[in-house]
Amino acid sequence: MPEDNTFSSFISEAVTEADVARVAARGPWAADGTLDPDAARLGQTLAAALEDETRTDLLPDELAELVGRVRGLALPGFPRIETEDGIRLSAFTLRQLAPGPHPLVVMPAGWQPLGWALFMYAYLTLAAKGYHVVAYTPRGLGINGLPSTSPGHIDVAGPRDWADGSAVVDYAVENFGPSTIGFLGESYGSGISQLVAAHDDRVQAVVALSTWGNLATSLYDNGVRHVEAVRTLLRVTGGKVEDKFDEPTRAILEKFLAGRDMAEVVKWATRRAPQSYLAETNEKGTPTFFSNTWHEGLFAVNQVLETFNALTVPKRLNMWIGDHAVPEGRDLVAPGAVGIPMREAYQWLDHHLRGERNGVEEWPAVSNQVMFTYTTVPVLDPGTGQPTGENEIVEQARREPHADWTEVTTGTELLALTGGGAGGADGGLVPADAPRGDDGESVWERAFIAGVDTEATAMDKIMETGRAEWSGNPKIYDTRKIDRTHALVWTTEPLTAPAGSTAGRRVRGVPELRLTVRSTVGAATLIAHLFDLAEDGTARIITHEPLNVEDLTPGQDREVRWKLQAAAYDIPEGHRLMLVIDSKDPLYGDVSEEVPAVWTQTTVSAPEGSPAVLELPLG
Repeated sequence: MPEDNTFSSFISEAVTEADVARVAARGPWAADGTLDPDAARLGQTLAAALEDETRTDLLPDELAELVGRVRGLALPGFPRIETEDGIRLSAFTLRQLAPGPHPLVVMPAGWQPLGWALFMYAYLTLAAKGYHVVAYTPRGLGINGLPSTSPGHIDVAGPRDWADGSAVVDYAVENFGPSTIGFLGESYGSGISQLVAAHDDRVQAVVALSTWGNLATSLYDNGVRHVEAVRTLLRVTGGKVEDKFDEPTRAILEKFLAGRDMAEVVKWATRRAPQSYLAETNEKGTPTFFSNTWHEGLFAVNQVLETFNALTVPKRLNMWIGDHAVPEGRDLVAPGAVGIPMREAYQWLDHHLRGERNGVEEWPAVSNQVMFTYTTVPVLDPGTGQPTGENEIVEQARREPHADWTEVTTGTELLALTGGGAGGADGGLVPADAPRGDDGESVWERAFIAGVDTEATAMDKIMETGRAEWSGNPKIYDTRKIDRTHALVWTTEPLTAPAGSTAGRRVRGVPELRLTVRSTVGAATLIAHLFDLAEDGTARIITHEPLNVEDLTPGQDREVRWKLQAAAYDIPEGHRLMLVIDSKDPLYGDVSEEVPAVWTQTTVSAPEGSPAVLELPLG
């Protein structure tokens, strides 16, 4: 298709109310991690209706009315915006018709094959609120032939993308004359938004949804490659790797996937990290809004916290139950009662771009949603009246405000790991200052066969497991199925609530684990998981984090410590805290890929004078 092809020229199938309801319930992503076809068709049909007003007959009445109302407020446009190196970025604009000036919101598209067309509903929402809107597809993204696809090679939020964002601002200033300029981005668009703002003085506010602060540690941390995250992203660019990336970037991707020359990969990714430009952002004072999830499968939470904590600008961090793009996704693509995640994102823009005194000026810097404190009821089959096995939320999970992240953790409980009982029984987690005898509780070692996955996995699928969490259905683990041949397990006694609390433990912050390890080979992978263990042996995951230990001398001990991902979780009274350590997870690259031996043994221990300890943050 030519560059100037339009959506109205090939969209012919009507979108029904049922289609919209499905998209509103699920958001933009299908269960297999690809773009949901109904979400894509909804975005394309909205674009077609704005190209050609006769195409509103393909929309349900509510959306047709919204399109007509916005057409009365703003003039749609479908320009190509030329970059400094001649790339013509596909863009969509809504220019307010009333006398201005008006504030402008720029929205770089997320990392997905439809480009800017996916979030048409968000643009209509912003235009109805009085904003000029410029949405664009970053270079290289999209399916070849779609009018919302931009040519060129994907720069992965590199310097070309920063310059492209400034070129888009140039276009908007020349054509719209905005009063103020803000960026709103989701996923890839959120990282680009931060980076453009760091390098362009004209950007006066940023909303970064499901974002990253440090791309390097998002991809590679504790010596572990987050391989499934990268594979997931490579599946949704809209084309083949050899077509979408230039040779230097393909070389970086190949090195990452092969686990070689990682220092070069880290250097490349660090250049694409907003955290690398904190001095510029802080000097400009750009108000910055982050929204992320506890069980984020692409950009784990700790690296976002590090960036957020180092910002000295007006800032806000919302942490939610779920995974990447889940809390905000449905409100970006489909109508319905606007959820709190997007409502607060819009309020941030209204305050900082429009000058509204809407309560944002009184917001605390941090708001944490506590896993899984919502109230649910069973979903009943409308035909039989019987439970379907799923739940629906009738009361949302509790949120906790904090003036700063440093207030989240108010204390730490030290739990010592003890040796297991006879016959390979699980070890215990006991107060580190409790007296212990000489029965293997203080000085011990335990071994497992490495390189085999167990039931203790971080998630079943990126985004899909988190979407179930968000909707009231967190994954339930049967801990009896965790194969103790390939994992080690420790549990507390049933927890009693401390004075003044109704929870057995209020986990708040970043847990840390210290222990001693050795292997029969020169490397070992340790993946630590914390679970909330119910009386019936089922559990829900609190947090996890992998560690690769390299350059071991076979048979020799090494003490290691590492931080798990941050969490806000109430363990009910009577439940136990469970720690599981194994060596393999589909999300990560582990040392079994590098070690030629099929079977290796990893030993975890607490030698004399070097206790194994879990530092549990409480709040």
